Amino acid sequence: MKELERDLGLPSVLAISIGAMIGSGIFILPALALKIAGPAVILAYALAGLLVVPAALSKSEMATAMPEAGGTYIYIERGMGPLLGTVAGVGTWFSLSFKGALALVGGVPYLLLLFDLPLKPVALGLAAVLILVNVVGAKQTGRLQVAIVVVMLAALGWFAAGSAPSVRSANYVDFFGYGLEGVLAATGLVFVSYAGVTKVASVAEEVEDPGRNIPLGILGSLAFTTVLYVAIVAVLVGITDPGSVAGSLTPVAVGAEQTLGRAGVVAVIVAAVLALVSTANAGILSSSRYPFAMSRDQLAPPSLSSVSERFGTPVTSITLTGAVLLLLIAFVPILDIAKLASAFQIMVFALINVAVVAFREGSVEYEPEFTSPLYPWVQVFGAVSGLLLLTQMGTVALAGAVVITVGSVVWYAVYVRPRVDREGAATDAIRRQVGREALADIESAVAERPGTREVLVALTKDLDPDRERSLIALAADLVREDDGRVVAVRFEEVPDQAPLTEDVTVQSDADRSFETRVEALADDLDVAVEADEIVSHDTKHAVVNFADDRGVETIVAEHEPLRLRSRLIGDPFDWVVRHAPCDVLLVDNLGYDRPERVVLSGDVGPYPPLAVDVAEAVARANGGEVSLWYPDDGADPEKRRRLVEDYRSELSDLLSVPVAAESVRTDGGRLPDPDLLIRRGADHRLRTALFDERPDLPNPGCTAVTVYPHESRRPGFGRRLVERLAF
Repeated sequence: MKELERDLGLPSVLAISIGAMIGSGIFILPALALKIAGPAVILAYALAGLLVVPAALSKSEMATAMPEAGGTYIYIERGMGPLLGTVAGVGTWFSLSFKGALALVGGVPYLLLLFDLPLKPVALGLAAVLILVNVVGAKQTGRLQVAIVVVMLAALGWFAAGSAPSVRSANYVDFFGYGLEGVLAATGLVFVSYAGVTKVASVAEEVEDPGRNIPLGILGSLAFTTVLYVAIVAVLVGITDPGSVAGSLTPVAVGAEQTLGRAGVVAVIVAAVLALVSTANAGILSSSRYPFAMSRDQLAPPSLSSVSERFGTPVTSITLTGAVLLLLIAFVPILDIAKLASAFQIMVFALINVAVVAFREGSVEYEPEFTSPLYPWVQVFGAVSGLLLLTQMGTVALAGAVVITVGSVVWYAVYVRPRVDREGAATDAIRRQVGREALADIESAVAERPGTREVLVALTKDLDPDRERSLIALAADLVREDDGRVVAVRFEEVPDQAPLTEDVTVQSDADRSFETRVEALADDLDVAVEADEIVSHDTKHAVVNFADDRGVETIVAEHEPLRLRSRLIGDPFDWVVRHAPCDVLLVDNLGYDRPERVVLSGDVGPYPPLAVDVAEAVARANGGEVSLWYPDDGADPEKRRRLVEDYRSELSDLLSVPVAAESVRTDGGRLPDPDLLIRRGADHRLRTALFDERPDLPNPGCTAVTVYPHESRRPGFGRRLVERLAF
């Protein structure tokens, strides 16, 4: 793959970043913000600059760790995965294009103060020139940006210094007249003025000494621009009559006319045109790198990552971006669309902060030359404040961000997903955090285990003595360590039309034979075993009522076959699982004879405490070991192996039996058959009626126990959903 030439030094970095910010934020938005907040618009600009700091720090850190073209897309894709990377890449590409078009259209009204020109043709002409400049090369782009910024800042400096003596303190009276709501609304509006501060990260692959120049360029330009914005807006409010510039298309020119005369107006016009042209120039430069980077990662067609032999620039990507820019200028109401795109920029800034947390907490290699201070509080503040600002953007802006997001998700589903099989650092970080929480739950469950346990073996159908013994022997192993008791109950169901008279309660020969067998098992298993028989019209209610009245900790029963009728109408024990006052173990009974090789099957996340508790009890009772089975079908088998090994090591410290981990191939590869397999039961909140969620693992060839913890001990829906998505 061809590399981009690194020929952008610190002056070019500062120029690109400052030029990307000083545009509509100072020459267009103050007039709109004044209508919302009054004189407090000064505070709104300062507050917006402060709220950008977390994203600036986060992006500076990630840019020094991954100085690659694509900036925001690269960081979010690597940190959050291809789906959110696609959303960020497509959305930011469009929003930067929107802002570039807005800057060009917004600069023409200043020209109209001097010349009688048609707005759209001039804007289209300027756009075409800038597209050609970007095609020629990044060095020429950087040099042009430096020249533009120097002239622009000189003009703005003259305006601020020359107008300052004319400031009238009376203009600041009733500073908070529009209330806190007005300040926050104005902050949300002018926030986009600082969006360009991190644009330089999107060309990080072309920056000399990125570990030094990128943080200095981003943070230095943000500090400089914030002070400049506040100073100029303060002067603008102080020199103009209250309300005289609100809604004006050329607010700074109106202010300059009152203090600097015709020469000042001309200087402001030159500065405005240069500023808005530089914003568009930086927008084309940075936005064109998003499809370039996405193409290299197979999230976009490969032609977008081609680099010109002649110019050393991604010509196809720049051409596509330029075409979108020209179409927007020609046919779309740019101001409204730019505001919609600004809402998405705030979302992206929030994701940038989250991405830093994902990189630091995950296990991927991440070695930035610059690290954000006050981690993770700065990132938390940035993410939360960004979401709060979104609420100030209005329903139309939020709806637009949703449309862009949905479109990106559709593109991911149709084009990206069939071609890309990788995950972000956040997935690994979430896995590890969920694993730690699961281990903490297991530790708590062990500490809170009752002194004496009682297990109900619910026999709901006629079983041969061997299968009957298997269920009771399993229950005996669960209670033996705690000197507990097993209650084996035969539940007999009679039709509703048959009354429950004394005749049906008379013990039969089969009942007496059952009690004799159970008494013999008590001596054989060396555990207290009690036998009973119950007759009812509804077995499932009878099981739940008995368990509730007796206060047992666990119900053990044979699993009903999953026939179509059971899937559509419901397995009787599905109802028991949902209504039982205790844990439920459903057994696919193939026999139980002192199992020593006990397997925990984990396909959708960490093992629930109940599954671990059952596995440990059985292994301890029979002098065996616990083995962790996990499917070997992930995008990164080595990463999954390390994750499982870490989990196994920590689980070994909690349990009193040996713990091993084994990778299982789901394509037919087999390990030696275990003696007993224990797995998580399907979560009724996450499954459908027609599709089973059992592990897609080879048939274990042994008795399998499916565990269903009581509702009070199940993880919340949010955590189960996170587990399902992360694992």
